[in-house]
Amino acid sequence: RILAARSLSKAWAKAAAPHVRSLSVLTSDNGNGYSSHSGSNHSTLMTLLAMGSGAIISSSFSAKSSAQCEPPKKSNMTLTRQVTFKQPSSSYSKKKNIGDPFPLTPTLNNEVPGPTGIPSRAEQLRRLNVNGTTDAPYDVLVIGGGATGAGIAFDAATRTNSAGESNVLKVACIERGDFASETSSRSTKLIWAGIKYLASASAALISWNLLTSPFKTVNDFYGEFSMVFQCHQERKYMLDKQRHLTNWVPIVCPFTEWHIWPPPFGHWLFSFFPILAPAVFKFYDGLSQFTCPPSFIMGKKEARAKFPQLNEKDIKYCAVFYEGQHNDARTNLAIALSAAEKGADIANYVEMTEGIFDAAGKVVGVKALDRITGDTMEIYAKHVIFAGGPFTDALRQQESGVETPVKPAVMGASGSHIVLPGYYAPSDMGLLDYNTSDGRFLFFLPWQGSVIVGTTDKKCPAETLPYPPEEEIQWMLKECEKYLNKNIKVRRSDVLSAWRGWRPLANDPNAAPGAQVSRDHVISKNPKSGVTFIAGGKWTTWREMAEDVLDKVLGDGHPKCNTLDITLHGGDGYSESLPIQLIQKYGLMEDVAQHLVKTYGGRAWEVVDKCKSTGKQWPRYGIPLAANYPYIEAEVRFACQEYACTIEDILSRRTRLAFLNSEAALEAMPRVADIMAEELGWSRKIKAKQIETATAYLESFGGRIPVEDDLHIRLPTLEEAMDVFREIDRDGSGFLDIQEVKEMAIRLGQPLPEDRIKSIFEAMDKNKDGKVEAGEFMEWFSADSTKEGIRNYFHQKTLQIFKEIDTDNSGFIDEQELIDISARLGKTISDKKMKDIFKEMDANKDGKIQLDEFIAWMDKETDDTGFHRMLSATMGLGGTGWLDKKHGGGSFLG
Repeated sequence: RILAARSLSKAWAKAAAPHVRSLSVLTSDNGNGYSSHSGSNHSTLMTLLAMGSGAIISSSFSAKSSAQCEPPKKSNMTLTRQVTFKQPSSSYSKKKNIGDPFPLTPTLNNEVPGPTGIPSRAEQLRRLNVNGTTDAPYDVLVIGGGATGAGIAFDAATRTNSAGESNVLKVACIERGDFASETSSRSTKLIWAGIKYLASASAALISWNLLTSPFKTVNDFYGEFSMVFQCHQERKYMLDKQRHLTNWVPIVCPFTEWHIWPPPFGHWLFSFFPILAPAVFKFYDGLSQFTCPPSFIMGKKEARAKFPQLNEKDIKYCAVFYEGQHNDARTNLAIALSAAEKGADIANYVEMTEGIFDAAGKVVGVKALDRITGDTMEIYAKHVIFAGGPFTDALRQQESGVETPVKPAVMGASGSHIVLPGYYAPSDMGLLDYNTSDGRFLFFLPWQGSVIVGTTDKKCPAETLPYPPEEEIQWMLKECEKYLNKNIKVRRSDVLSAWRGWRPLANDPNAAPGAQVSRDHVISKNPKSGVTFIAGGKWTTWREMAEDVLDKVLGDGHPKCNTLDITLHGGDGYSESLPIQLIQKYGLMEDVAQHLVKTYGGRAWEVVDKCKSTGKQWPRYGIPLAANYPYIEAEVRFACQEYACTIEDILSRRTRLAFLNSEAALEAMPRVADIMAEELGWSRKIKAKQIETATAYLESFGGRIPVEDDLHIRLPTLEEAMDVFREIDRDGSGFLDIQEVKEMAIRLGQPLPEDRIKSIFEAMDKNKDGKVEAGEFMEWFSADSTKEGIRNYFHQKTLQIFKEIDTDNSGFIDEQELIDISARLGKTISDKKMKDIFKEMDANKDGKIQLDEFIAWMDKETDDTGFHRMLSATMGLGGTGWLDKKHGGGSFLG
């Protein structure tokens, strides 16, 4: 691919040529509106290399901060990082910040019954309005309906007193979006016990700190080790007690060498991890009292049979251990529905707008807004608990009642994930890269028929939209090809979906300065307002976190926690044979039956009761929502009973289609809208607004085509970098010498001075032996300064091509200008073919080819007309000769 861009057509149509000339994408302007680049030694040679290999290396451009053109005007419903909360003028309305929920226009849904034994959402709202009064407040009010918040409500609703009596606490829980609409639905889908933390704790213990600060070092190790041990106990609870929601997944650690340097975690001990791994994983098993499937090792032959996608050539052996896996959004919903089933008044799309204070300044309740109807309410409670995940500080700011910013308690760490087709891994085995290029863990896991890869780790403010940075998508693609068979091409176009969530890294705002930021949870009570918040932790420990915060809030003599003994919603009636029963009674496809049982457990019968006949002999029931996915229309109808209020609720969380394939989700959206309109009584206007909102949200997921507002260069894959290396290495020696680098510049028509060649070569030659080995070249090739050279080259050349064709400087290309450029290049193209080319370029059919349309057309991987190749090769963009070489043609130098 050469280019990929999001729409800039409105800006170009409005301001045309002046904006072309003012798009400052390079480091300096040469006076004619286009910039030149003198650059560093790295980028000088990289500019030359880009002339030959850039079409493969580059997929898009970057003009993030330097573009001078006026941005296109956007409606308040389009994709943006900062959004305005839409409400009728009579309702609460204000400017929302970067972490606020996605805009939602009230839909005035009809009341539908809840699942069997559970109040409807409308009934929950009525209860919230009347049960939490000043005279009879709730005992506990939870703000936040993610895994932790819903877990607190579930725990509180199931506590018993010393006499064993239940329903001893009045409990309420409100969530401003859908259950799990933020962090809790965007995890790596693992219920893992934290082997990474065990490793980091061991590394910290076996260090010089043990001699210089022995007490602190041992204490820190004990704290981290205790956290890991508790994670094992919670994982055991989830995998044993919630079998309808969870499963074990074996994870492979492939070892390609016996000694690793530089070592993982930066500690010498882990340089021997390939030797120690079997023992480490057995110890890891032991922390669960060996209740998990046992870890084991695989030789090269067995690895080839069980994980054929692995690159077996360099593998010494593989160590395999087990972790738990689940559908995180469904688990969260099961917790929330369990709370409702046990008597908690719980509702989604109800947002706290401000606190209610007594004369002493204590919070005695909250004012809240039903974002579906626009109605407001006051909810009083004896104890208010914030469980807002990475958005906890925003809640604390509202609770403070003052404009002065509160002391931060939670730092967000974003983690991006990509989803690849299922053929990238076995359906029942994952992979762990424990030593990525930047030291993170990277999981490569089968999930819901696809393969999920993640996660990255970048500290930044939390956002509501799942917008994934393109550079992180490219990093994961590059990393995951490391262990894969060389016959498997890791392609950007294989990314079916991508998203990111934010993990809350918490600290106590009342703790001493310099206190450690923890991945374990923090509970803190504001002595002034009386509000308690809980933050941090991880998915695995949701139950433990709920128990801890309630024990602290309720104080001595608190009612007993019983959650360890309770199966979550859907557990009753679940059995391993349930899919067979569904198939035999309803004639469902096997994958549909399996999906329904692993999602709804024993409640699957309620879903299939809503199935309509397919009109076919087989399957008899279960009309699909999207081809090649097991989701059926009956799930949409049932989801409306399970408090689904928007199209996005269905496509993102009740089904996971948006997380698995963002394009398939968009294609399924019209049918989902039709069904929800039937169930909830939407008017055509409301349905159209719902579709508009859902479209904007779903477009914030990544997919096959980069969706960044800005454009930039993707990282070269290992294979592409090696192709460049081999092209420079003319004598096939396996290394580059300074003469070959010099000859490369000459062959590209841009000879460089001797001192510049020497400087470039020294930058490549890391070990200073006069030879640039493949590893040294790869390291140099992936450096930021090298990528900047590619970026500058393509910025310059692509804009130059557009400007050369746009001879009248109108800011767009018309059909005559296409004919003219063909003639100027000495190429004869028939009128009919030229009209077809113009028609194909002109995506919006306005008779003008805007810059974004030109970019999108150049980005196409195929072009039967040959016009694409003519422009890029003849006008100096480079790269088409490379394609010739791949197909047996000439040199990649073009």
